[in-house]
Amino acid sequence: MSALTNTHDVLVRNLELLQGQVALLGVSDPAVLSRCATPGLAMSEHAGVFGTLAQVPGWHACYGYDAGASEAARYDTVVVFLPKARAELTLRLAMARYLGRAGARLVMIGEKKEGIAGATKQFQAIAADASKVDSARHCQVWVGNNQHPLTAFAVDDWVGWSQIACAGVELSVAGMPGVFSEGSLDEGTRLLLETLAEKPLKAARVLDFACGAGVIGAWLHAFRSDSAGAELMVDGVDVQAQAVLCAEATYIKAGVKGRIYASDGIAGLAGKWQAVVSNPPFHSGVKTDTSMTEQFLRDVARHLEPGGELRLVANSFLPYEGEILRQIGPVEKLAQDRRFTVYRAFRRGGAGVLPIKKPLG
Repeated sequence: MSALTNTHDVLVRNLELLQGQVALLGVSDPAVLSRCATPGLAMSEHAGVFGTLAQVPGWHACYGYDAGASEAARYDTVVVFLPKARAELTLRLAMARYLGRAGARLVMIGEKKEGIAGATKQFQAIAADASKVDSARHCQVWVGNNQHPLTAFAVDDWVGWSQIACAGVELSVAGMPGVFSEGSLDEGTRLLLETLAEKPLKAARVLDFACGAGVIGAWLHAFRSDSAGAELMVDGVDVQAQAVLCAEATYIKAGVKGRIYASDGIAGLAGKWQAVVSNPPFHSGVKTDTSMTEQFLRDVARHLEPGGELRLVANSFLPYEGEILRQIGPVEKLAQDRRFTVYRAFRRGGAGVLPIKKPLG
């Protein structure tokens, strides 16, 4: 058998904790299901992982926090894997309290580098008799009882709204724990939007890759409307369930025409777009994974119409420029600050291809 991630491996070390009907929240490695003796509910907010979970016999797969009324107070053991975003833990623990029957066993597992030490206070606040029962593989396992179950839980109740403004355009953006939860526009996206105001897209159909809460698509719609431009359709794609939910809400409120796709990347999407815009998520963490960038750009090339435009922002130290040139076509730097660079390129085979220009500065 292949090795599991640390947190999932530690769960297997403690299978005796799983009693009765079991719910696993935040599964990142579907292989863990085959190690659990009793099937139950497996939740992941990652579209790719969810797709795999849905194919495992006997298990009920849940994409994100959309738990139905039929799942309330159904489970005897609820396992919570610590989410990457600390703000999301409150949401995940609330779902655990809703799924677990009164007195159900609550289990929280997380790595030290993910912040399990700080998360224990939140766990102790909602779980009676909480205590640490294991420490291995740089992880901790905490167990408590569901003495304060929730009788109602709806993911829509966790959606809040923020007002942002950029380049003369004001927007209402949906957010929830882990997605636009701080309510402010990040520096990279702001720089990207400023270039879109200075040098607007000429496309009528656009794809926003890694759309998050739908900021870029809603901004493009409002900017095009304010400038009396041609009608615009902006589709979005994101891997995270909360992002998909927030983007759909943002689009509805702003009146954006377009569809939000839940997908792990764009390789599985059908059709081509006249432009792809993105603030791709490959610049987080200590280690840079250039293979993700390369794959992303290969997929973009297959989904851009000939002559179609790619506009993206990325950390300046990442090797985007050479890869864009190889995969898409001649590339230009439209803007650059102390952290980020905005690139523009047109897919080979169409009109309007830009010559390669010298770096800014």
